[in-house]
Amino acid sequence: MNNTKVCLANRPIGLPSPSAWSYQTSPLGPLKEGEILIKQHYISIDPAMRGWIREGKSYIPPVEIGEVMRAGTVGEVVKVNKNDHFKVGDFVSGAGGVQQYTCTNGQGFYKINTKHAPLTTYLGALGMPGMTAYFGILEVGKIKTGDVVLVSGAAGAVGSLVGQIAKLKGCKVVGIAGGAEKCKYLIDDLGFDAAIDYKNNNVFSELKVHCHDGIDVYFDNVGGDILDIALLKLRRHARIVICGAISQYNATAEIKGPSNYLSLLVNRATMQGMVVFDYADRYHEGMAQIGSWLADGSIKTREDVYEGIDKFNDTLLRLFSGEKIGKLLLKVS
Repeated sequence: MNNTKVCLANRPIGLPSPSAWSYQTSPLGPLKEGEILIKQHYISIDPAMRGWIREGKSYIPPVEIGEVMRAGTVGEVVKVNKNDHFKVGDFVSGAGGVQQYTCTNGQGFYKINTKHAPLTTYLGALGMPGMTAYFGILEVGKIKTGDVVLVSGAAGAVGSLVGQIAKLKGCKVVGIAGGAEKCKYLIDDLGFDAAIDYKNNNVFSELKVHCHDGIDVYFDNVGGDILDIALLKLRRHARIVICGAISQYNATAEIKGPSNYLSLLVNRATMQGMVVFDYADRYHEGMAQIGSWLADGSIKTREDVYEGIDKFNDTLLRLFSGEKIGKLLLKVS
């Protein structure tokens, strides 16, 4: 049985090209005692991947040249060698990487129940994006009933959940997304109060209409110009959650920071970074609550699935072109 894996060949400048990766296929060796073999079904494609292949200090060590590309995965245990925690047929989730099979001692992997939710949901609403949204808006954003909440990247895996959670908590929610289709999705499907198409409209002018009295919480997934504009519309004691800055991830020049930061001083506002791993010991809380919301229909999700490990780079680029809605996944084949 052979395993094909995608390894980092070099650190790209700008958008990753196919040359950033090396595809390696080799036979699977025998399992050591205590190991399990997982056949991967789906690979999570996340904006954080771009940061993981950048050299330098971050919240997690970078993927090294020659290593399998880091990724969240779901799959099925197909072999076990004396491991009491897993058995053949178990479905599991963990950081299996961009490869067809993962051999592991099981550390960092946990069993998932496909009777409660489809496999793919454990990489979306019940996975890292769901936990990011849940703890980001509730713990860092500290939303309360009546707040005006602005979300950028609102049609993505995290942003779409942030907006829905805020609505459930009694907030007015305005989403920023690229294109009429995404904005329609936010309002018609997810129940956002308003949506701003940053590709075809002036964001500042639209904020004056939809957030005329200002913003209490801004959940930022994009950084750059939109963050700078949002700073101008803060209410007193507003909270900005810095979750991501996808507009800056492939920058070849100096990263653009906010010039309107004095609004934080004037409005006694806060701007705080959010890394989901800080809440790892509380994931069970988030999963239980989001699972309940999914079950009763309070929250809706959407997935964009592409097939074939050879399509990894093409699928990754959809994060930055905006050619997807909801959670982006790669089906292993």
